[in-house]
Amino acid sequence: MHPADHEAASAPFRLDPHFLASVIGAAGDRDGPLLRRLLQPLHPADLADVLEQLPGDALRHVLRLIGQELNPEFLPELVMERREAVLALLPADYVSRALSELDTDDAALVASDVEEERLEEVLAAAPDDVRAAVESGLSFDEETAGRLMQREFVAAPEFWTVGQTIDHLRAVADALPERFYEIYVVDPAFRPIGAAALSTMLREPRETPLASLISPMPFMARPEMDQEEVAFAFQRYHLVSAPVVDAAGRLTGMMTVDDIVTVILEEGTEDLLKLSGVTGAGMADSVLRSMRSRLPWLLLNLLTALTASSVIAGFQGAIEKLVALAVLMPIVASLGGNAGTQTLAISVRAIAARDLTTFNASRFIGREVLTGALNGLLVALLLGGVAGFWFQSFGLALAIGLAVLANLTCAGLIGALVPLGLRRAGADPAVASSVFVTWATDLIGFLSFLSLASWILL
Repeated sequence: MHPADHEAASAPFRLDPHFLASVIGAAGDRDGPLLRRLLQPLHPADLADVLEQLPGDALRHVLRLIGQELNPEFLPELVMERREAVLALLPADYVSRALSELDTDDAALVASDVEEERLEEVLAAAPDDVRAAVESGLSFDEETAGRLMQREFVAAPEFWTVGQTIDHLRAVADALPERFYEIYVVDPAFRPIGAAALSTMLREPRETPLASLISPMPFMARPEMDQEEVAFAFQRYHLVSAPVVDAAGRLTGMMTVDDIVTVILEEGTEDLLKLSGVTGAGMADSVLRSMRSRLPWLLLNLLTALTASSVIAGFQGAIEKLVALAVLMPIVASLGGNAGTQTLAISVRAIAARDLTTFNASRFIGREVLTGALNGLLVALLLGGVAGFWFQSFGLALAIGLAVLANLTCAGLIGALVPLGLRRAGADPAVASSVFVTWATDLIGFLSFLSLASWILL
């Protein structure tokens, strides 16, 4: 194979505009054979990527022509908004078959996006065990371990040997999870007492007792546990899988790292959007949905901006006498806003990672205030020199320097206190922190600069 061909073959799939145009063209021409050649060889995740990019008409044609021939594994890979649209276009018998072929965690995810009036029809056509597993998964709240857990797992009694365990796995091969990494060793009440890693077990002779290979499990999830808590445990203990147990401690399912990677990505994206005052940013969002998610925060920002403007109005006479104040005061507010946002991002990240607690909060706040003060001192010296040279006024340089020092020091304090205060009040610190931090730094910046300039110069 040519090196370039090898590199292309081993590289991750990237959606090529020409490939997408070919799919859209084949859909428009109702060319089913060409669509099969283009789409069926794709990995389910890559197929989902293609379908997410198709215009509505092209998507409908693709699903009508070859939808029932596509590998159902692509359904869990779709973003929620596009998955809802795809499921509405696919026949109920295909969706029922898809639920039967998917792992139970993926089946529950897909079923949650089926329209309620269709879900009964879909589940009625599914096997009894699949229907029971899906209904069990849907009985738990969204974003909990119960929704994510896989009900297929491998368990063995503690008195078995390695050979007995391997023979059992071969005998029930069709019922095994698609991927698993550990054998959960259980007591007579079906409570897990440890886990034997496959990598360890396969190195041992057949007569080795399974109980001699088990290692303690640092974490066991409960179905009602929030998915963020589960993801935190996976990160802390470097897990690739974890058992899920009921209230009596009995093994009911397992969670695997592929689902946790998705949770970490989703939660990180969600926090980033919240810091920007956005609650959703799906590529399939309509204009109206995008507007509704952003408008409330813009209105709140408008109210805070009016408050800051009222401070400026109180110094209207000073600004009229010295136009330089109008030129320089946005700089003071902007520097404070940026410094506050920097501290805010660090604070929210530390809270999400459980690094910032009541125990170390005072030390963290002190560090951020001191950082803001030192940065403020350096920036104040630089900006004061520029302003003094620009307007030939030592008093103006002194006023803006002191204002910048004060604002950046306060920005460090506010950027740490606001998310901590919101968390203590039971609110999500990522949701509204940025609006309040920006409002506070603008207010302090305008007030400190205009007050100092009025006192020194007028």
